[in-house]
Amino acid sequence: MLHSLVSLCAREVVSDHSSSPAWLRWVPRELYGALLEAAFACCRPLAVGELVQRWPERSLRVGGRRRTGQPAPSRLCIQALLLAVVRGLAEHRSALQVLDICGLQGDEGGMGDPMGGWSLTVALCTMVVQARAGAQRAQRKEGDRERKRFSALERERDLKRERGQRAGVKAEETGPKGPASEEELIRGVRRRMEMERRRGTAVTGLGGSKPEAEEKETQWEVSVHVRADLFVNARSWERVRSALTTPGPLRLQCRYLRVEEISATSIRTLLSLLPRRALLGIDVRYSSLGVAGLAELLPLLATYPRLSSLRLHYCNLDLRRDNPGQEELLRELSRGLADLQELRQLSLTALRLPGQLRVLLSSLPQPLEVLELPYLSLSPTDLAYLSCSHHVSSLQQLDLSENCLDETTVPSVRRLLSQASRSLLHLSLSGCGLTDGLLGLLLPSLGGCWALKSLALALNPLSMAGLVELVRTAARMPCLRQLLYPNPLEDYLPGLPDLPSSTQLLEWPLDESTDTSATSNQLSKVLTDSGRADLLLTCDLLNYDKDLVD
Repeated sequence: MLHSLVSLCAREVVSDHSSSPAWLRWVPRELYGALLEAAFACCRPLAVGELVQRWPERSLRVGGRRRTGQPAPSRLCIQALLLAVVRGLAEHRSALQVLDICGLQGDEGGMGDPMGGWSLTVALCTMVVQARAGAQRAQRKEGDRERKRFSALERERDLKRERGQRAGVKAEETGPKGPASEEELIRGVRRRMEMERRRGTAVTGLGGSKPEAEEKETQWEVSVHVRADLFVNARSWERVRSALTTPGPLRLQCRYLRVEEISATSIRTLLSLLPRRALLGIDVRYSSLGVAGLAELLPLLATYPRLSSLRLHYCNLDLRRDNPGQEELLRELSRGLADLQELRQLSLTALRLPGQLRVLLSSLPQPLEVLELPYLSLSPTDLAYLSCSHHVSSLQQLDLSENCLDETTVPSVRRLLSQASRSLLHLSLSGCGLTDGLLGLLLPSLGGCWALKSLALALNPLSMAGLVELVRTAARMPCLRQLLYPNPLEDYLPGLPDLPSSTQLLEWPLDESTDTSATSNQLSKVLTDSGRADLLLTCDLLNYDKDLVD
């Protein structure tokens, strides 16, 4: 990657922290952004701290979507950033009013020691508490200075009075307003100090400590609004709740909320503490919501006017019409989803919804752009509805992984692909039981998806001949940039069933006696013969990332 001259110079400047006092005071405000970007890229936490403490702009955005191959910021740099925000508040050297770190988190244990979502959330909460403690200390110091000033004024007045008495001159004779007004001021100060002492004693006597009384009387003015993506689980729940309810100079605003392993009651409490206009999406994972819990959450989610993304993963939802009371719960869910006016992304993973897709999706007021339905045991009725729904022509991303496809569902899938051919950018049919014959029926429809950028077909029982036909079709798709293909059946050790499941394909060992690169070389040759050098072929399921092509 080529760097601009400004970027190269900024990297050189931040490389030597010992020289920062010499140049930092002379840097124009237009170069702070380039210097901060260079400090993050070169992992210079001291430079990050110095720049943020003196940040000249009202807003600062760090994070967002990273370029291909760009690592996440290191943990040390993020910690230096947060500490500098607190110090900037205490020293009044920063003009910062809005800090946006949405998307700053990386994968725990990744390259460069990034800070994961959970660790970043805990660090943010610690920053809020530290900023409040620092502001309280500053207020106490300011109060001590005021008291000392009043005491000095009193001593000076007493000294003048004593001198006047010795000279036989009364203070009141020097003027009707000056000394009298000064004496009234001192008496007023004494009365106020005495009233504050009595008020503090009264509050303390009611069971509260003096710091608690001061906190109740303090009207905090928010100096910096911090926008971030929060990751909350059972271990961090209390700390996050404390940070959101703690008044102080910093205020947290959540863009995307991810919660894991906490109850529906705790999720409701957490949502009630978040600013409503800031929340764009919520991701609930491994929480035993049940159908009743989700029905209780949806009306609360409807009060967030900008909520556009809802993701539910392994939340113990089992919707079956034969269970008592399920019909009414289904109607409640449908009404709750109908109130989500801005919803554009819906992800439902392993929620056991056979035959219920029409009930859930037909009530949505706006067509979806992202629909993820893996492990849902979709029935032929579900796929038939989806292929004719009002969502299909607007879909940009569709995930039907681990839903079994056969001869009865292929016509619906072909109709779905035909309707979505103009808009669909990402498609996943991994683990759907596609054989050579079924894939052959789908290839014409797949080839018609001209806008498709990524296609995932891992863990399907395809032979080498089927893979070759797949790559030939992919080579004729002009926008396709990434294809995740399965290992051919010929690469496995003998013993696989005739129609192996995705679990068997994942766990069955490959035949190490064969050349593992032969499949890749043969498929690459098909691409080369087709004149496509910009299409990435991979069978690496763990490292596959569709977002790399955006």
